Amino acid sequence: MAKLYEYQGKGLLEKAGISIPQGEIARSKKEAKEIAEKMGRPVVIKAQAWITGRAKAGGVLFAHDPAEAEALAGRILGMNLKGFIVKEILVEEKLDLEREFYLGMVIDDVSRSPLLIFGSSGGTGIEDTAKAGNGEILKIPIDISKGLPAYQARNLLRKVGIRGSLQNRLAPLLVKFYQVCKTNEARSAEINPLVLTSDGRMIAADCHVVIDDYAVFRHPDLEIDIAREFDRPPTELERVAYQVEAKDHRGTFYFLQMASAFEPRSGFIGFHGAGGGGAMMSMDALLKCGFKIANYCDTSGNPSASKVYRAARIILSQQNIDGYFASGSGVASQEQFHSARGLVKAFREVNLSIPAVIRIGGNSEEQAIHILETFTRDLPGKVEAYGRDTSAAFCATRLKELVQRWDYASAPIYHDNGRKLSPLSYSFETLTGAIHIDHEKCRICADKPCVQACRANVLRFEGTLPMLAIPEQEAKKGKCTECLACELECQFHGNKALRIDLPIPGLESVV
Repeated sequence: MAKLYEYQGKGLLEKAGISIPQGEIARSKKEAKEIAEKMGRPVVIKAQAWITGRAKAGGVLFAHDPAEAEALAGRILGMNLKGFIVKEILVEEKLDLEREFYLGMVIDDVSRSPLLIFGSSGGTGIEDTAKAGNGEILKIPIDISKGLPAYQARNLLRKVGIRGSLQNRLAPLLVKFYQVCKTNEARSAEINPLVLTSDGRMIAADCHVVIDDYAVFRHPDLEIDIAREFDRPPTELERVAYQVEAKDHRGTFYFLQMASAFEPRSGFIGFHGAGGGGAMMSMDALLKCGFKIANYCDTSGNPSASKVYRAARIILSQQNIDGYFASGSGVASQEQFHSARGLVKAFREVNLSIPAVIRIGGNSEEQAIHILETFTRDLPGKVEAYGRDTSAAFCATRLKELVQRWDYASAPIYHDNGRKLSPLSYSFETLTGAIHIDHEKCRICADKPCVQACRANVLRFEGTLPMLAIPEQEAKKGKCTECLACELECQFHGNKALRIDLPIPGLESVV
C-alpha cells in the first residue's frame, strides 16, 4: 500500500470541499518562520512522517510566535522518528478546539466492502478512549454500487447521539469523505481528529490516507513514486528496483533495503529469495549463521531471466556485502534455468568477486545447477549451486564457511562490463532491452550455437548469419522472451559475437 503524507491527504480533502487548517509545508527553519509570520498567530509544527504517535515522539510542537516556530522547526527537521528522518514539516494555525470526532474508512476483507467508521470522540489515543467507553464508535458497511447516501450518514450520526444542526453539518462531510476515498481508491483513510472549533468551524485537523498499490498507476496526480507500504521514504536503490517491477509484468520482483550503509567484512549478505515463505525461511537460516541481511528480494511468479538478472545486479550494487545468497521455497513451479541464466549474466557483468551460494530448487533444477556451475567457473568469486533436496540451513552454513576463508583483500574491485557498449553491426529491440550481433565475428564462427539455443524461434539463419526470424515489432512486444540463452551459448561455445543489453535506469548514479 502507498501512504500519503498528511499534507497530501489534506489536499485531497480540501479539493472535495472539506475544510482544513490554514498552513503550508516547510523544508527549512527559515521557511517555517516565514509561514508563521504570514499567518500572524500561534502555530503547530508537525513532522511529516508515515508513523503513528508523532506527538508522543516529539514530532508535534506548538509555537507562539515566528521566532519560536523557527527554533522548534530546527528541532523537528532531521529528527529520527522511529527510523523515519523528517525532511518536511507542516506549519499550521493552532486550533481552539471545542469538540473532537473520529472519521475513518477501511476496506473490510470480511464484509468485502468499504467500512465507514465514526467516533463521537477523537484525537490522540482514540483506541484507548474507545476501550474505556468514553466515546461511541460505530461502523457501517457501504454498498459500493450505491455509495454513501446522505440519509445513511445521518442515521449513523443519530446512533451516536448527534442530532440537530451538528448532524446537518457532519452528514455532508461524511459523504464527501467517502467520495474522496472512492475517487482516489484508498485502502484506508482517517481524519483524526475532525474538530469543531470554538469559533464554529468544522475542520479536518489531521489526515492519513493509504492508496491501494494496484490503483496507483491510475492516479499520477498523487505523485506516488513507489506503490509500497514503507515506514520511511524509499531509498534510491529501492526506487531503481521499483521501476524494474513497474515496467515488466512477467513475474514479481520485490526489493527492500534493510541496511544501506555498512563496512566491509561486517557480515552483511545480499539476499535473493523466490517465494515469500521460502524466502523467510532462508533468511532465518542466514541469521542463525550469524549473518546480517542487507536486503530482502523476491523474484517469483515465473519471472523472466532478464528480470532475475536486473534483480541480481541491483543486489550486487550494494557496497561491501560479504556474500550473495539465493534461496526460495525449493519447490517452485517456474523453470529454474531462466533464473540461472539471469544470475549468471549478472555475475559475469560485475565479475563477481564474493562467494555466492544458490539454492535453486524447482522445475528443471538440474539444468539450472549445470548452467550456474558451468558458466561461473572462471569468475573470481566462488559460486556453488544446490537443488531442492539441500536445505536452506545447509546452504547458509556453506556460505558461512566460504565467507570465513575468503580473501577479500585480493578480490578484484567491482566493475561493470555490461553497460554503455555501442550497438554492433546488427541489432533489434526486445521487450525491455536489445540484442546486438557482430556479423563479422559470426562469419568466422564454426558452431553458431545462438540460433540452436533460441527455443522461441526468434533467430534464424540467412545464409550463415543469425538474423531476426520475426517482425521487429513482435520481438519488441515480447515474442523474444529475453531468456538469455543465445548470449550464454555464443559467449562460451561461439565466437562472442552476440550481446544482450538490458539497461537498468538510474543504477549507475546510485552505484
